Amino acid sequence: MPHESIQTLLNANEEWSESIMKDSPTFFTQLAIGQSPKILWIGCSDSRVPESVITASKPGDIFVHRNIANQFHLNDDSALSVLTYAVKAVGVEHVVLVGHTNCGGAAACLQAAKDAAADTDASQPETPLTRWLSPLIARVQSLDLSACSATEALNKVVETNVLMQVDNICKSEPITTAWADPNAKKVTVHGWVYDLARGRIDELACREAKHDENSA
Repeated sequence: MPHESIQTLLNANEEWSESIMKDSPTFFTQLAIGQSPKILWIGCSDSRVPESVITASKPGDIFVHRNIANQFHLNDDSALSVLTYAVKAVGVEHVVLVGHTNCGGAAACLQAAKDAAADTDASQPETPLTRWLSPLIARVQSLDLSACSATEALNKVVETNVLMQVDNICKSEPITTAWADPNAKKVTVHGWVYDLARGRIDELACREAKHDENSA
């Protein structure tokens, strides 16, 4: 017999599917035919930031990739595979990189940078998490956060992280290829921060191809 928390999910799924079928009898059969979302969401694994819930979206609306601290590494085959498929096969028009306030991954990077500054001879323990976050830890070490409160410092790291990952996305092959072709479908890259305390999304960056209108 499933554990209580698992059974709760299964029961909720049954109730949800029945409710959808009642309101829209062909919804699932149409969904099974294929997908054509316009959005690729690259976000954090944090349970408080479920993309479909906070945007009131339906199944089929958003193509999704999530990981610790919403990273996009240029040598990460998982993220690159998602982006490549989303742009070249699914045909998304917007890629949104979404961070959030009170991010545990960002806080871990902030703490690691503080520890390194306090003991320059110490080395970070080699774990999957520290390897994953090492580029962001290095970026945090370059920030001047001396005049910031703890909350301000964490918010600064969250925002810096979003902009850093947006830069990486814009350097990736799927995006540079799409942007180099004036006949390709337009793809815009966005950097967002979701504020947990407000339940609202704020946009930090919006980037798109810049083609010379006078070129051949």
